[in-house]
Amino acid sequence: MTRVDRLRETLEEPLLVTNGVNVRYLVGFSSSNAALLVEPDRVRLFSDFRYAEAGRAVEGVEFVETKRSLVVALAELLDGRIGFEADAVSYASWETLRGGGLDLVPRRGLVEALRAVKDDGELDAIRRAGKTTSEAYERFAEESFVGRTERDLAWRLDELFHELGADAPAFETIVASGPNAAKPHARPSDRVVEAGETVVIDAGAQVDGYCADCTRTFATGPLPDELKSAYSTCLEGQLAGLEAVRAGVTGVDTDAAAREKIEAAGLGEKFGHGLGHGVGIEVHEAPRLSPESTDTLAAGNVVTIEPGVYLERLGGIRIEDLVIVTDGAPEVLTRFTKDLVTVS
Repeated sequence: MTRVDRLRETLEEPLLVTNGVNVRYLVGFSSSNAALLVEPDRVRLFSDFRYAEAGRAVEGVEFVETKRSLVVALAELLDGRIGFEADAVSYASWETLRGGGLDLVPRRGLVEALRAVKDDGELDAIRRAGKTTSEAYERFAEESFVGRTERDLAWRLDELFHELGADAPAFETIVASGPNAAKPHARPSDRVVEAGETVVIDAGAQVDGYCADCTRTFATGPLPDELKSAYSTCLEGQLAGLEAVRAGVTGVDTDAAAREKIEAAGLGEKFGHGLGHGVGIEVHEAPRLSPESTDTLAAGNVVTIEPGVYLERLGGIRIEDLVIVTDGAPEVLTRFTKDLVTVS
C-alpha cells in the first residue's frame, strides 16, 4: 500500500496538501511551490512552469501546470468540499481559497501521523545518518576546543559531516560553551572556549533527505563540582528515559521516567524542556515526549531522548541519543560515548 493509499483511508473528503515536506513524503516531489490534491480516485499535483518537467515525471499523479500564484490558481481550478492542512495554510491563502467558492474543512496532522511511523527505507536512511553523526563526533573529539570560537567549532563539525558523505547538516549545529551552555538553544557565537568548562554540541547529519540528531557535552578540563554532579544526574536521567522507551508507552510517561531522576537530585527546575521529539524528514516531527504530550509511542517511531540540566551563568549539560522505538528495548543509533570526555 502506498503512502497516498494509507492517507486516503483516513480522509472524509479530498485533502489539499500544501506543506512542501508532506508533498515530498507522499509522492517524492520537492518544490518551493506545489500542492497535492488527494481524492478517492486520483491524485493531482499542482505546480508552475519551473517545476513542470519534474512534476510530469512523478508516477501515480496527474500533473497540472499552474500560474506562479499557486493559491490563486487552486481557487480557480478546484471546487466543492475540500480538507486543508490548517497548520500550513495562512489566513491570506484561506481567504483566497474561500473566495473561489471552496467549502474548506480544516484538518490537522493527517500526513504527519503517517510520517511518525517510518518504513524500512526511511529507517535505513536514518540509521546511516546516525552512523555518520557518530563517526563525526568520534573525529571531532580528537580536536582541540580551547582557544577556538564556538562558531569555528560548529563550522568544523559541519565540515566533518560533508567529509563523511552526508548531504548536509540536518540543522544549524549548536556549539555552546561556558555560560552559553546554560541556554538550551544557544547559537554559535564568537565566544572563545576556555579551560575548565562544559561545551554542549548539538548536531546531526542529513543522509538521503533524512535527519539525525545527537547531543554530547564535553569538558575542557577539570570542572566545578556542581557541573560534574549535574553531568552524572543528567546521564542517569537519560539512561532512565532510554529504558522507558518502547511501543505502547505514552510520551508523558517516557518523559517522567527521566524527569523523576533529575528531580530526585534537586535539579528538576533546571530541566525546563521536554525529553524528546520525533525525527525524520524534518528534525522535529511527531511524536513528542514531554509532560504535555498527547502521543503514545509505536514501533517504527524515531525519537530523541535528550534531558538537560542548565545552571545559569555556570554552564549546562545535555545528553541526547536518537533511537528507533520497538516493542522491546530501543535501537540506539547514536553510538558515541556518553562518558564525560575531556578535550584540550
